[in-house]
Amino acid sequence: MNLQRSLQSLKTAIGVEPSPAEVSRERAGPAKLLLLGYLSYVVAGWIALSLGVSQAKPLSALDTLFTAVSAVSTTGLTTIDTGSSYTFTGQVFVCLLIQLGGIGYMTCSSFLFLSFRDRLNATQEKTARTAYSLPDSITPALFIRSVVLFTLGCEILGALALYPILKAGGEAQPVWSAVFHSVSAFCTAGFSLRSDSFAPYVADVPLNLTLAALSILGAMGFIVVTDIVRRFIGKTRHFGFTTKVIAQMTATLLVAGTLLIFLGEGSIAGMPAWERLLAAFFQAMSASTTVGFNTINVGGVSNATLVVLLLLMFVGASPAGTGGGLKTTSFAALIGLVRSTLKGRSSVRFAKREVPPAQLQAATTSLACYCGALTIAVFLLGLSEPAARFDAIVFEAVSAIGTVGLSMGLTTGLSAIGKLILVALMIVGRLGVLTFGLATAVPDETEEEEADNELAV
Repeated sequence: MNLQRSLQSLKTAIGVEPSPAEVSRERAGPAKLLLLGYLSYVVAGWIALSLGVSQAKPLSALDTLFTAVSAVSTTGLTTIDTGSSYTFTGQVFVCLLIQLGGIGYMTCSSFLFLSFRDRLNATQEKTARTAYSLPDSITPALFIRSVVLFTLGCEILGALALYPILKAGGEAQPVWSAVFHSVSAFCTAGFSLRSDSFAPYVADVPLNLTLAALSILGAMGFIVVTDIVRRFIGKTRHFGFTTKVIAQMTATLLVAGTLLIFLGEGSIAGMPAWERLLAAFFQAMSASTTVGFNTINVGGVSNATLVVLLLLMFVGASPAGTGGGLKTTSFAALIGLVRSTLKGRSSVRFAKREVPPAQLQAATTSLACYCGALTIAVFLLGLSEPAARFDAIVFEAVSAIGTVGLSMGLTTGLSAIGKLILVALMIVGRLGVLTFGLATAVPDETEEEEADNELAV
């Protein structure tokens, strides 16, 4: 990264190693900018959705705020029905918020900058790398152009594919429905104009596969897209290690999740084998990509299926994508850490490659922050929603911080405090727990050394 190279140059020039506090402050700057950027989107969306022209019926300020945050964070959790609560104008605003949130604050602003100039300035490059965890091999300017063009291309093709399916299904406005759901799927937002999501289409192969293709492309991340573009134009002969890990982890989670739900979910046991497999695949895909659509009643699934969905939502999508969660690459690094520890290795390896200490530190920090935020949220939700089932509270919290949008039915009955707790979780989830921590933490100004600095574990 440019930051690491700058620090190394400084060390070489004056012979002094920059302190961790100085490194933390360097990284906190772009993180704070991202946080403020997304909050500005939320405020603008809240104002737009509060206008009389946007609402089909009077809505509370809190429900409107919840919708704005859910759209910008591409979560899809809703306290009200989107299709009936908002006018066409309001639905357009929701779609725009999803698009802005899915592409990302940094991408939107940087793409406008690149429309007039050939390259980004140093601050924009640092912020882009922070926002998308870009490796050194990827140029931010190329990455941002690829993101915008790929996103628009996928969404146009998705809308064209969905239109005849939705028209045949009797949708009142098939053109708008196709556009809205294509954007929602690619940005892994999970917002639907239908109150039952896509339950009536549980056996519709074209619709299931179209939504799955859009969601997987969005969730795998734009690092993969940029890597493909670089290989296509001849800048590299091989795919990067990050791309290979993302592809391997995405495929593994999808296949494992599908098989476990297929075998363990009783509510689909009476379906024909192919329909049962399709339903299992769609729910595994929905949880792992964090898109949040459903074709079966999530509130009625078995405890075994809940465990599978929770794990898939917890891991989530991939870095530099439209989905949330811990991220597949962080999960892969943690798998490598566990395996290397059990095998007694001095270095951490995954897929026969060594995981750099900085990336391993980021993965373990993300896991700790993720678990800490979830623990606090579940505790607070337990206080604010005393009548709710514990499994529903945990599921709702994981879905919110993972920006998934799947719900066991708790969202619409939340208290005002409960809604605000989920609002906070969705913001943290969209920004990323590590980036949010960098944006809000206060770095140490001084460091103290002690003679006994060993920690027994």
